[in-house]
Amino acid sequence: MTAERVTPAAVSCPEIRPPLFPNRRSQFRWRQADGRVMIAFEHLSKSFGEFTAVRDLDLSIDKGEVFGFLGPNGAGKTTTIRMMMGILIPSGGRITIDGLDCQKDRVEVKRRVGYLPDNPIFYDYLRGREILEFVGEMHGQSRGEAQKRASALLDDFALDDAAEEYAVNYSTGMKKKLGLACALIHDPSVLILDEPTNGLDPRASHEVQERLRLSAAQGKTIFLSTHLLDMAQRLCSRAGIIDKAALVAVGPLQELQEKVDPGGTLEEVFLKVTKPDEDDRSAGA
Repeated sequence: MTAERVTPAAVSCPEIRPPLFPNRRSQFRWRQADGRVMIAFEHLSKSFGEFTAVRDLDLSIDKGEVFGFLGPNGAGKTTTIRMMMGILIPSGGRITIDGLDCQKDRVEVKRRVGYLPDNPIFYDYLRGREILEFVGEMHGQSRGEAQKRASALLDDFALDDAAEEYAVNYSTGMKKKLGLACALIHDPSVLILDEPTNGLDPRASHEVQERLRLSAAQGKTIFLSTHLLDMAQRLCSRAGIIDKAALVAVGPLQELQEKVDPGGTLEEVFLKVTKPDEDDRSAGA
């Protein structure tokens, strides 16, 4: 991970923070008590020595929402996701998914979550079908149920012709699709996806996005980390932008565009709220 220099001035965004965070805490508590919140970040932070990767992240995602988590490379997106999955321990604050603490209840959280990392890794000499069946059985499915679910997902992702091929021979796109199939095999209510189309050719990217649309239509909550703004524009109803470890903007896409850059695109909003500081410009000169 490339460390970025973080200063208090670099993470402030006063021109958009007040209108985009009105009464955040009171609204969050009401929605949490009402059972609408599926994912909640409460003053979440993570430091590695003197380097702060995530600073005071306060955010909630409702049930059935497709939420885009956007930011430049090194902003803190993957670190946040790893804390969601219990891989990293927060330095402060906490995350809950469906009311369960992602650290204290991480085993139960994994029963409810389908996770796709940026670079999925498989046992090289297991076949695609075997990998899917293994993941299904690890989630408590019977052998017959795991085989049925695996067969259906291989067909859905156009991997049926490669079902008996070893994973070591899969292309990047095939591995991404197999990883998403593994995330879906136990029919989770929440999907946490880290750059799901990174490295894919246009056809494979389109197939993955269509599957995400189907999952959203089925009512799944999707937390989608990406730097591909056009994909976020197509799939997400709301987005948060993180820059230099801090959340600098959050809201419905149309509202973000209206408040930050009326008539502008999501890309123009992104560029305005993630401006490099003077030290960044000097380093790049």
